[in-house]
Amino acid sequence: MTAPTSTSPQEALRIALVQAASSLDPDENRAALEALTPADHDLVVFPEAFARDFGEAGSDVAQFAEQADGPFAKEVARVAADRRTTVVAGMFERGEDPERPFNTLLVRGAVEADYRKIHLYDSFGYRESDRLTAGPLAPLVVDLAGWRVGLMTCYDLRFPELARGLVDRGAELIIVPAAWVAGPRKADHWRTLVRARAIENTVYVAAVGQPAPRYTGHSLVADPLGDVVAETGAGSAEEPVVVSGVVERSVLAEARRTNPSLANRRL
Repeated sequence: MTAPTSTSPQEALRIALVQAASSLDPDENRAALEALTPADHDLVVFPEAFARDFGEAGSDVAQFAEQADGPFAKEVARVAADRRTTVVAGMFERGEDPERPFNTLLVRGAVEADYRKIHLYDSFGYRESDRLTAGPLAPLVVDLAGWRVGLMTCYDLRFPELARGLVDRGAELIIVPAAWVAGPRKADHWRTLVRARAIENTVYVAAVGQPAPRYTGHSLVADPLGDVVAETGAGSAEEPVVVSGVVERSVLAEARRTNPSLANRRL
């Protein structure tokens, strides 16, 4: 589901990445939306599973799943309307299998859409597919103020074909909410993959993660040549951080002129 294309595209988008930890209390997380959503941004992005954290590895999260128009979604929409912005936030969404909900990104505000995570985290000793259902194989791109914005979630970042599928659908900016589990090499993988997806697709990538100690943090915006526009460190669960960045159409156009790899590809 996408909003109509704007008749007067903005030359720049102001993005806020809210690097904040979600708790095991859905009421607490829902209340945090208003407290943590800044004003004066076109797009505000919260991490994956912000409505309720995953809990211990392998935990049953089905009991915390909600409908896409449930209490969490309604609060996301209300806050977006109040701040005159578009908000993206992750939640567990009820689906056909009551025991295995979707891992969903809600988009509410000037655009309304739902992206269900395609690649479940069956890696590094985890088995996300035991508790969650994968979303349909349908890359999702929405129109926001004349920008084409693609959606990915966490482990999706490791699959370049999804990013390319988004760009083939016109994506100029890809957003990646995550709860990127900490561990050896994990922060390096995160930063490298964010920049790689930007460079190989000549596209902006804005990636926000939950903070240390459980997750890696390091929320960042990379431009279409891989330069980091804005970034924070690992952070902590006690101190939310907002990373602000601006994506500019002139930078995108110059990057694609300088490195016309999308035009030059042969496969």
